[in-house]
Amino acid sequence: MESLIRDLSLAPQGQDKINWVKEFMPVLNVLNDELSQTKPLAGKNMVITMHLEAKTAYLALVMKNAGANVTVTGSNPLSTQDDVAAALASQGVKVFAWYNCTAEEYENFLHKALDTKPEIIIDDGGDLVSLLHGERSDLAANILGGSEETTTGVLRLRALAAAGRLKFPMIAVNDAYCKYLFDNRYGTGQSTWDGIMRTTNLTVTGKTVVIAGYGWCGKGVSMRAKGLGANVIVTEIDPIKAIEAVFDGFIVLPMQEAASRGDIFVTLTGCKDVIRREHMEVMKSGAVMANAGHFDVEINKHDLAALSKSRRVVRKNIEEFAMTDGRKLYLLAEGRLVNLAAGDGHPTEIMDLSFAMQALAALHIVENHKQMDKSLYTVTPEMDNRVAALKLKAMGVSIDNLTEEQAAYLSQA
Repeated sequence: MESLIRDLSLAPQGQDKINWVKEFMPVLNVLNDELSQTKPLAGKNMVITMHLEAKTAYLALVMKNAGANVTVTGSNPLSTQDDVAAALASQGVKVFAWYNCTAEEYENFLHKALDTKPEIIIDDGGDLVSLLHGERSDLAANILGGSEETTTGVLRLRALAAAGRLKFPMIAVNDAYCKYLFDNRYGTGQSTWDGIMRTTNLTVTGKTVVIAGYGWCGKGVSMRAKGLGANVIVTEIDPIKAIEAVFDGFIVLPMQEAASRGDIFVTLTGCKDVIRREHMEVMKSGAVMANAGHFDVEINKHDLAALSKSRRVVRKNIEEFAMTDGRKLYLLAEGRLVNLAAGDGHPTEIMDLSFAMQALAALHIVENHKQMDKSLYTVTPEMDNRVAALKLKAMGVSIDNLTEEQAAYLSQA
């Protein structure tokens, strides 16, 4: 089966991007050296459905070097980089993806990937798993297991597991300490503002920023907004997270009250209709809306269109909606993941941790799938600690070890 990509001639340009990120992914480099020798995934078919840019491409190549037959698709129509897709295709990885694909093309790419009859999957958002529990459930028995990258995907997996419908073991990589503490917080925090600032070329300092959701991603984006000089308002439905936001020094309001104050809005909840008609009706003219949640449902685009008398693209990845009362509201990147659709995604060093965890999850599945139930699993402490230890070593940071007496003291009844 041939890859489906835009233009194979872009491969050298994409390879340059991959070579660049390799220089700053020391943990994945260590694993690549090990797995290239031992080939623990030899002969296994693997499908990776993630944001197809350079860091993802390097993970795919590490899995290929570990012996897997790797197929890659994108998990978002606007985050695929065509030159990176070409570089992967030129190195024996099957690729079904291109930038700005239609909904029909996106679905077709997922089906093409599943036609390779994977035994291991790495999903981002849950679309692949959803197909394997629906139209392509005939392939589920072939799956040894898989892992999920995002909060949204883990929520979908929890629902399947709770209903007793999960057809194969899945590992919630998103819930690993080395994922959410660093990727969700520091990765999302930096990359979201990278995407917003490079797209708008506007200042953040002095503006009122409304952050919807104070999970680990929301914490990171709020922290960075504060560091950039913004006045930050947080909206939440969880009373514990709301208290945490207050204690962290932020104003907490319902969205209906925050809507009239905000200059920039960022949604990071994993839910739908977080910003909708009644909020848009009171927003000030010039308000900018961006989403950093996985799906483009957090900002209600139907309500936005219905309230406007006209709409036009005023700058790449910025659409202006002219309201009937004369106000102008702006939506970034079609309401899709702004850090990837309008940027390069999380910093390379951050994804080094997350993708090393994905590699270890794949190895864990191959080694232990016969003992695993059709359940949702957390990452083992050993995996988390190994990734952290490798990162510290790469950074030249040393830590203490317990003496025998200290270990005995801590383990006594």
